[in-house]
Amino acid sequence: MAADRPMTIIEHLEELRRRLLVGLVALGVATVVSWIYVEALLAFLMAPVTRLGERVIFLAPTEAFFVRLKMAVLAGVFLSLPVLLYQVWRFVATGLTATERRGARWLLLPAYLLFVGGAAFALVGIVPIGVRFLLSYRTPDLQPMLSIGAYTSFVMAFMLAFGLVFELPIVLLFLTKIGVVTPASLAAGRRYAIVAIVGLAAVLTPGGDVFSQLLMAVPTYLLYEASIWIARFVSPPAVAIEQVEGR
Repeated sequence: MAADRPMTIIEHLEELRRRLLVGLVALGVATVVSWIYVEALLAFLMAPVTRLGERVIFLAPTEAFFVRLKMAVLAGVFLSLPVLLYQVWRFVATGLTATERRGARWLLLPAYLLFVGGAAFALVGIVPIGVRFLLSYRTPDLQPMLSIGAYTSFVMAFMLAFGLVFELPIVLLFLTKIGVVTPASLAAGRRYAIVAIVGLAAVLTPGGDVFSQLLMAVPTYLLYEASIWIARFVSPPAVAIEQVEGR
């Protein structure tokens, strides 16, 4: 592969320009397509609230328009994500050896599926539970009046956060593959992992309430346990032999 030849700074900049251009074109096309269906996307996004009989309002003349625009861009990111990831990969691959490229290439599709799966899990499984719980704090004198801007930001923050934390298995498997960590060290570090996961949930969860943090922390810890199990199958042979002999 030509990428094994060292590239000059000018060649790197030209490669970066080309990859950015392709990515921006893909994002633009996907955003235009998403704009066509933005009303259906908006209705789907508001379903957890409307099913409870609540109304969603907008507080500024431009708020409803900019919410639709933001949703179209976000949906465009999801639609164009395979192209964007591929462009990132092609740029990064120019600085990797052939062995490193072979070791990292298999992570692209699982990374994409996990990110989309995490965002979908948040939207379909977590947001309805969280909205129902948080709106249960109403009283006769305290009634919810949800702004479309605040609500969509809340939902999108959840989707992004879950998409990112669902990448945890990919990160751990990559570190296992290159020998930085081992399945045994991951298992031994469960206590530290729990503390880190709770802290991460506190930072990433919109709203900051304990219930929302638990909704993120529990699935993340389950992903950590799944990563330990899968890591046993991808760890370097020498590590696997040492673990078998040590039992």
